[in-house]
Amino acid sequence: MKKAITLMCAALLATASAQSKLSVGLVLDSGGKNDRSFNQAAYEGALRAKRDFGVSLDIYEPAKSAESTPGINKFSNAGKDLIIGVGFASNAAITEAAKSHPSSRYAVVDDLPSGGNTAGLRFREQEGSFLVGYIAARSSSTGVVGFVGGMDVPVIHKFEAGFRAGVKFSCPSCKVLVKYIGDTPAAWNNPDKAKNIADNMKDQGADVIFAAAGGSGKGVIDYVNKTQCLKRSELPKGMLFKNDQFANVPKSASYQAACGDDSRPMFFIGVDSNQNYLGDTDTKSSTLNHGLTSMVKRVDNAVYALIRDAVRGQTWRTGERGFSLQNDGVEYALDTYNKALIPASLQKQLETVQRLIINGTIKVPKE
Repeated sequence: MKKAITLMCAALLATASAQSKLSVGLVLDSGGKNDRSFNQAAYEGALRAKRDFGVSLDIYEPAKSAESTPGINKFSNAGKDLIIGVGFASNAAITEAAKSHPSSRYAVVDDLPSGGNTAGLRFREQEGSFLVGYIAARSSSTGVVGFVGGMDVPVIHKFEAGFRAGVKFSCPSCKVLVKYIGDTPAAWNNPDKAKNIADNMKDQGADVIFAAAGGSGKGVIDYVNKTQCLKRSELPKGMLFKNDQFANVPKSASYQAACGDDSRPMFFIGVDSNQNYLGDTDTKSSTLNHGLTSMVKRVDNAVYALIRDAVRGQTWRTGERGFSLQNDGVEYALDTYNKALIPASLQKQLETVQRLIINGTIKVPKE
């Protein structure tokens, strides 16, 4: 028995030692690890892997508008075993570094690099966006909803296409307003412009706004939380409220003081991470939350799984690694903050819609 225990302990120590030898470099995109969105999800996935597997983890966080190339080169020259670039903007630098450092492995979140030692972690954002578009249409009191994109690039077009399709599937007569912040990386970090776009959309009657804009999304969230509602007197000429479905949801004191009965609540839809909690303006989850839901992109799970497989010594699989509704790669967020906004009947509908997407009956466009 003592011998068996000794051998078991030796095996565990050997495993721990092997795990701790893996060195990982995570290169974040502009916006930083505390963007409450895309970067933060990747960062949290890497931290979870560090805790679980004892890997050596270093983070490179570029300046606001700086690129990720210096971080990729730094980790490559240091001989990191696994280097992960967060965001499509890191693709070119990852591809180049992979050629020069064949003994290291590389991955890009949101794009597909080339090379036998590379992998691309890509998501069907359009599927999760379809679900939140469906929710937006069901929840709008005006029939007008908005989409605010960050940088005008193909990956965000997938968010827009899925959102638009989900809205139209639920409500063919509903209107979807669309505006992008810009066409350079600075678009991910311009909350002031996002706030102005949200204000313009409200003027057109939008009461639900989905922002897929990285750090810029904070501008939409802040705007909705501050504005709180759309008043009947503010509606565009000829527009009427179609319903008052949240009349029985308790409102915060500030909402009641600023909005009154002749109004309807405004909502944002979060992105990448679960941002529902950001709509809790009075620290009371029992009152109406302005975060309707979030399109959660499980970048954390993707990064975690990549590191886990490397720790376990699994054969490197180059090319695309896909994440969708089918393998819980994307989802809509439901929690204590928004459970009063998404009733059981709507949840049941969403289960059906999700099933139809997975089996191919509903074909969600990506552009």
